Formats: sequence, structure tokens, C-alpha cells
Amino acid sequence: MQKQALRLGVAMAATLSVAGPALAQERVPAVEIYTTTESYDPIRYESAFMIADAWRELGLDVTITPLEFRTLLDRFYSEQDFDAVILGWSGRVDRLDPQFFLGTLDSRQGSPGANNPGGYDNPAYDALFDAQSREFDIEARRDIVHEMQDLYMPDVPVVVLFHRDEVVAYNNTTFENMNPMAGEGLYSEWVPMEARPLGDRATLRIGGPQEPDNLNPLASTSVWGWKWMRLYYDRLVRLSPEVEPVPWMATEVEAVDDVTIDVTLREGLTWHDGEALTAEDVAFTFDYYMASDYSYFNSYLDPIDTVEVTGDLSVRFTLREPSAPFATITLSQIPILPRHIWEGIENPETLTPDQIPTVGSGPFVHDRYDRGEFMALTTNRDHFHQDEIAVDGVEFLIYADAEGVFTALQTGQIDMTAWRMEPGQIPLAEGNGDLNVVSVPDFGYFHFTFNTRRAPFDDVAVRRALTMAMDRERMVNVLLDGRGEVGTTVVAPVNAFWHNPFVERFEFDLEAARAELEAAGYSWDSDGRLQR
Repeated sequence: MQKQALRLGVAMAATLSVAGPALAQERVPAVEIYTTTESYDPIRYESAFMIADAWRELGLDVTITPLEFRTLLDRFYSEQDFDAVILGWSGRVDRLDPQFFLGTLDSRQGSPGANNPGGYDNPAYDALFDAQSREFDIEARRDIVHEMQDLYMPDVPVVVLFHRDEVVAYNNTTFENMNPMAGEGLYSEWVPMEARPLGDRATLRIGGPQEPDNLNPLASTSVWGWKWMRLYYDRLVRLSPEVEPVPWMATEVEAVDDVTIDVTLREGLTWHDGEALTAEDVAFTFDYYMASDYSYFNSYLDPIDTVEVTGDLSVRFTLREPSAPFATITLSQIPILPRHIWEGIENPETLTPDQIPTVGSGPFVHDRYDRGEFMALTTNRDHFHQDEIAVDGVEFLIYADAEGVFTALQTGQIDMTAWRMEPGQIPLAEGNGDLNVVSVPDFGYFHFTFNTRRAPFDDVAVRRALTMAMDRERMVNVLLDGRGEVGTTVVAPVNAFWHNPFVERFEFDLEAARAELEAAGYSWDSDGRLQR
């Protein structure tokens, strides 16, 4: 009997010795949140601290690292070297079609430089992305887009923090006919072409706190680069302020069938250096982009199989599969490049600032760029649209922060703001009779992106819990002074046709966050640190 008890005791001890290490828990690794500097954007900066404080209550070791904007973009896009990042996607007019925002969660956009730096990988989502791209029936496409939002939201690879109203201002004594666009405010491609001077000066002066990341059309990944370049590079189609496709370089875009698109160019198009622009330039441009390592436009270019020159002014696009947004979105976003300049550049992404060509065919001509200070364009009087343009040029003055921009607006150094005013500046602008304040809703968004390739963010339970620990209502009410809306999906509520209002929502609830972590096997050590 004693021997049997001894054997049982030894067996129990052996079991405990094996189970012990398996039950031992380790602390969840410390995490770092990258955000903008306070001077560049105090809203994102303060949002990071709000989030970090709540996460620390949940037992995480959190560090906040503010970075200069271009450095932040490089870490996020090119290097994908981050734990978590607060950044934003602008609501450019082409993005009212859901293709772009949905593509930011497509796993095939997860390569360096592409639009899914967080690395979300869901084959079912990717399949639906392809299905909605092919669907020409708009109601059926909407159903798929809604399903995609339902599918990804429980995984929370990205948190849409808020949609911030675009509140901007212009000087009503220097220019008129300043018409804002949804998602873009005043800094759109149309304002320089529509503005009318009220005095002797006909140069439109714009002020902003950020210069382009660069002016290389094969490397730029920021809205600040593309909002400037689209003024001197033309596209086959432009989207009107009412988001209607306007034939631009093209006089005709004809869908021969679901996978064949014929494009006819205007006669007499020329490059800024005087060379004739032909169908060869168009075909070269698309082939050049598709052959490069530049991933920014991949979601627009992926449907293309071949681009064939069919005449001096005609091109045929053959697609691998039907693409519902191709004619209006892809053709409106790819800047046409001069073949005679770019065909000799084998590695365009390696160009230094001094080597980057700036010859386009657009309504404005690149004139000057003093890095960190000033940019200038002159009006292209050889452009087919020049009779509609009243300004003789556009200047962009670069300031250190939003306060510098606002001071310049008040003192008449600039005519309009390129970026949102801070909440405290808005009533001051409204009280100034020389300024008109305009506000438009934003279908872009500020996002918190997890690097789903790294612990602890590779665990969906952690992402869900930490999303519950983000007080986004407070961000909108306190930081934005109520001028915005709490985010849900990557398709904004203002984009009502495509937005799914019935997805899972994550309200601020620290107790629910704790419960989510406990259910997934997490606990807390004696110091209150989260462990598993």
C-alpha cells in the first residue's frame, strides 16, 4: 500500500514538473506607437497619448515616439518597421469609389511601399476584393463591399479613429470662386483652375505645414506629393468636383467589352518642353509603372494585361479580368509621363531630388522648389484648358506648423490654407471679415494601424481588446471640438451608398477589454503587467 502511494506521489510530481513550465506565463512584449510630432499635428499626437494611457491601464508597457512626417511615412510604407502607427488616408475625390480604401487591407498590397503596411492577410477578404472589382452591377457590387466590411471588422487590423471635418479658409479680398470639394477642402486640383483674382496679383498663394515627401512620380507615397504633381502631370480622365469622370487628355473612352477599353487622345497635346504627346507616351507610361517596383498604384494597375498602341492618338487596354472602376478610377489617377525623358531611366526610385524630371503636360508648369520653404508653378498657356484658367501661377509656402500657416493667412501672406485649421483657430477665422471659412465632411480617415506580423498584434484577441481601449468619442469631442465623427469601417459613413452601418463596433470599455484578454488566456502578474 505504501509502495503504491509512493508510486502515485512520484507520478503526480512528474506530472507537475511537466505541467509547470507549460503553465508559466511571460509578459507581453513592450510596444511602441509612432505618431506625428506635436507641431505637425497636435490631434494625432494627443490621440497617441490618450491611447497609451488606456493601454497602460490594461497592463501594457507602451512607448510613444513622435516622428517627422517623411520619416514616419518611410517607417510605415517603405520599411514597414513599426509596432503600431497613427497616420491618415486623405479623402481624395477618386476615393469615393471604395476600391482604394478596400485595397488597403488586400494582402497583395502588403509588400514594401504598397498600401497595406500592416500586413493583414485574409484570403476570403482578398477573394471578395476581386469579386467587387469585377462586378459592373452597382447594387451587386455594393452588396459585396458591405460583406467585406462585415468580414474584416472583427479582426480589427486597422482602427479608423475618426473622420475629421475639413475646415479651411481663404482670403475673400484676393480671390473668388474658391469652391471646396468633399474630402479635399480647398486644396483640390480644380481650385487653381477655377479661382478668379480680385486684384492685380494673379498668383494664387497656398500655405501648408508639410512639403511633399518627394516629387518623384515613381516614389512619392504622400498626398502632399500628389496634390502638387497632379497640377503639372495630366491624366487621361479627371474627376469633377461632383465626382463625375471628365474626359481630359482623352476625348473618348469606350468599353468595347468587359475587358477591352479603347482610349482616343486629343489632338495637339504637347509636353512642357515642346515635344508632341502621342499614344506611345500613354502606353509607355502604363508599361513603365507596371514594370517598376513602385507599389503605390498597384491596386489600380493590377487588372491590366496589355496596353497596345492602335494609332497615333489611340490606345487599347486589355484587362486580365473585368474591372468596374477601371475607366473612371484607374484612368483618372495614373499620371502620363514623357517617354523621351523616362525611357532612359532604369531605376527611377533611386533618383536624387536634383535628378527627378518635372516635365509634364498639365495645366501648370513646374517652376521652382526650395526644399522646406517654397514651391512654384506657372500657368501653361499652351494647354487645351488654358482659356478657363485666370491665375498666372500657383505658389505653395511651407511653414513649420499649423500656427505659422494661420498667421500667414491672417496677415495676407497666403490666400488659402492647404490643411485643416486647428479647433482653436476656427472661431478667430470666423470673426475675420476678410476670411471665408468653409467646412466639408471627410471620407478619408485617421487610422491606427497594427503591424499584424508582430507580437502582440499578431493575436486578434489583443487587437480587439486594445481597440476597446481607445476612447474615440473623447478624441472627437475634446481634440476635434466635435468637428468630426467617430470611425467605423474604412468606408466612411458620409459615403453612404458604400458604407455598411451594421458592422461590429468597438465602444470604449476597459472592462470588456479585460474580459476579451482573459477569455483568450491572458492574465496579469503581481505588478499588473499583462502576460500570457
